[in-house]
Amino acid sequence: MRTFLAILVCKLGRWVGKLVGKGSSMPGKAALKICPDILRRVQLPPHIIAVTGSNGKTSTVEMIAAILRAGGKNVVYNEEGSNQIEGVTTLVLTHATFGGRVKADVLLIESDERYAARSFQFFHPTEFVVTNLYRDQLTRNGHPEWVYDAILPAIHPETELILNADDPLSSCFAGGHGNVRWFGLDRCSISTDAPTGVYHDGAYCPVCKAPMVYDYVHYNHIGAYRCTKCGHARPAADYAATAVDLESGVLTIDGGVTIQLAFRSIYNVYNILAAYAACRECGAKPETIAGGINNYILKNGRMQKFALGQHHGTLLTSKHENSVAYDTNLRYIASTQADCAVLVIVDAVSRKYFTSETSWLWDIDFDQLARPHVKRIVLSGRYCNDLAERFSFTGIPPEVWSVQPDIAAAASELEAGGGEDLYVVTCFSDRDKLLNLPAVKKEAL
Repeated sequence: MRTFLAILVCKLGRWVGKLVGKGSSMPGKAALKICPDILRRVQLPPHIIAVTGSNGKTSTVEMIAAILRAGGKNVVYNEEGSNQIEGVTTLVLTHATFGGRVKADVLLIESDERYAARSFQFFHPTEFVVTNLYRDQLTRNGHPEWVYDAILPAIHPETELILNADDPLSSCFAGGHGNVRWFGLDRCSISTDAPTGVYHDGAYCPVCKAPMVYDYVHYNHIGAYRCTKCGHARPAADYAATAVDLESGVLTIDGGVTIQLAFRSIYNVYNILAAYAACRECGAKPETIAGGINNYILKNGRMQKFALGQHHGTLLTSKHENSVAYDTNLRYIASTQADCAVLVIVDAVSRKYFTSETSWLWDIDFDQLARPHVKRIVLSGRYCNDLAERFSFTGIPPEVWSVQPDIAAAASELEAGGGEDLYVVTCFSDRDKLLNLPAVKKEAL
């Protein structure tokens, strides 16, 4: 009776929530109050794919869903991104019959890295993808190794792990686990011989703390690593990007699968690799995968085209409190050739909690914007002065960057001058503060 009542309350709550534009987690929370172990009682699909990590969860999950659906699978996933146990419960019960059977071939779950152990206490994924682990939301998550320890209890012995071979920390999940598949990127044109950026989180082995050496690096500390003492090293990838041409927007996987990139970013390459590996392990054919995500445009708003006056704009979502996310998007801007302006907005550090902690700005390599084609940089939002202090320690000439606290005023200034390409770097919490301005016209990607 409690199972039936929990499902009924969740379905009703979800229906009401859709009417008011909310309700991705509250229905699940109510169901858990009625039946705390409801996730143990339902009949789940044969494939349960979970995706977690510091970055790339939402994009990877969306691509997995698109690929498997293209292959004829009925896939349900938490499209609204509610990725803690309440949101997972809402997802499961919304798609369950009143008898408790989830009507799907695949249950696909984006899981918050801190709460994965709680989400999977009553069931375990058949495939578990870990995209990466690095410094992210310091106030909330602390050190990446603390996040590693939080995820570890969520890993069931029978679960197949799908891990990033190029990440020295998340690769440690393979220790003592007998069922692991690896995805990674071979050395290519974008690789460097040593880590780049203003910090190096991969300097020491996460296993024994001895110094680490690198044969090559793709970004920050992600690459081919080797411990000088214990032997912890990059494993051979089961699914490998064998060639990457970001300038032409072409990715080659396993030497024969070619995918055109709608977004020419190293982040996108890794998200595609993770999705490719997960789908192959679920039986999808390479040609189905390539067809499903060739020139794929993400629906989650992580990249948005818009017009502002004569400017053709691109919004690049960079998680606040995550310097690696910023670095990769700045790297993308630096790699372009056409003259451009850049708007950096930090107005609310988080959507979920209040903090005015901005030390993470000092971990971002803003010097990547010291390029001749970057003609103008505007710093805006509540924390524009924190940004300005950080920029004063870069090699970017002071005449190139300016401060305008008000986002609307910053947009007006840019609209009034020039027609060069415009890149906006900001977070989910601040994205719509620009995109909802009357002068901004969203465009189809």
